[in-house]
Amino acid sequence: MAWYPRAKKMELQPESDAQPAIKPTQFIVHSIIAPWTAKRVYEYWRDSTNLESHFGIGYEAGDVGQFIGTETRADANAGANRRSDGTGAVSAETASNLQGSDPWTDAQVEELIRLGVWLHEKHGIPLRICRTHDDPGFGYHSMFPQWSTSGTACPGKARIAQFKTVVFPGIVARATGKTETEPQKEEGPGVALSDEDVKRIATAVWQVMAKSDGVYLAPTDAGDYSPDVNHPGHYWSGRTVMADLVRRVRDTQKQVAALVAAQKKES
Repeated sequence: MAWYPRAKKMELQPESDAQPAIKPTQFIVHSIIAPWTAKRVYEYWRDSTNLESHFGIGYEAGDVGQFIGTETRADANAGANRRSDGTGAVSAETASNLQGSDPWTDAQVEELIRLGVWLHEKHGIPLRICRTHDDPGFGYHSMFPQWSTSGTACPGKARIAQFKTVVFPGIVARATGKTETEPQKEEGPGVALSDEDVKRIATAVWQVMAKSDGVYLAPTDAGDYSPDVNHPGHYWSGRTVMADLVRRVRDTQKQVAALVAAQKKES
């Protein structure tokens, strides 16, 4: 059972002792739609529901409370709470306005960054945004349907934007010792693509282009053109289109070079 040194320990019982152990592989951030302190979040978990998060971060001061150790299951992330292989997500509820429409305060951003760095160092959570619902990394509640039983917009548009451009880059910068980071580029549902990912996608696209007949209408002056829509010569694959473009460009270059040479002779 691991406790974050910067958090005030407010241990929930019997959950803290009764719930099963997890191996933390993800950090998922939430918003609780109330301008509460961390203590008030604890009281809500204790008195009003059978759900709970590992952490609560207060509204104004950014005070941090921890309710369950990070190696014990907390029930805020549906399918990510604890998986069949024993892995699970660490959760942090962050207080907000009553509409859930506001960005995190500077104090809350700072505490999220500090907590993210500690989770990376303590549990080895990798410095990447989760690519799938069970992929180790960092995320926010509405990122995957498997993390919510009935759908959610949590933590809200403003905070999702902050997560991508401020909080997660801040965690990476702090954890790696860098002082500046570029904003996280949005790829799909907040997924950052590595160079290797880009290469795999590019290769797959070309494979599809090479195999996908019936995508591009062949030009009528093509040697194999056929007016019959059922004939292979009526359509070109993407790769054939690209090859034809390259051939036309090279032919044009040769013609231009020949014209330039002829003009030089005449002059």
